[in-house]
Amino acid sequence: MPLGAFSVSLNVKDLQKSKDFYEKLGFSQMGGDMKKNYLIMKNGTTIIGIFKGYFEGNILTFNPGWDENAKEVNPFTDVRDIQKKLKADEIKLSTEADEKTKGPAYIEFTDPDGNKILIDQHR
Repeated sequence: MPLGAFSVSLNVKDLQKSKDFYEKLGFSQMGGDMKKNYLIMKNGTTIIGIFKGYFEGNILTFNPGWDENAKEVNPFTDVRDIQKKLKADEIKLSTEADEKTKGPAYIEFTDPDGNKILIDQHR
């Protein structure tokens, strides 16, 4: 079951400080907006999102329908189909997508150790 592009979404205290830090590690901004309190940073095929004030903790993030360059991938597994599979496998979701809709949607759940996982489909 392909989950799409993978990134780690980090909850940061100071967006500019975090941006400066990750740039020193070789990351560059590929998306986001300082005015909206988030940036998407990339180093090779590694992607991180740095977010101020969006959520608590850090989140493992997957984006169905995108590759690591935020380019569309076709075909791709819709988040609603991923949701059906996870529910069939008895994985408890904390947020579910409306299965009657199409397009952008997301689901959230945690792994056995309490790590948050977001599957966030943008198209």
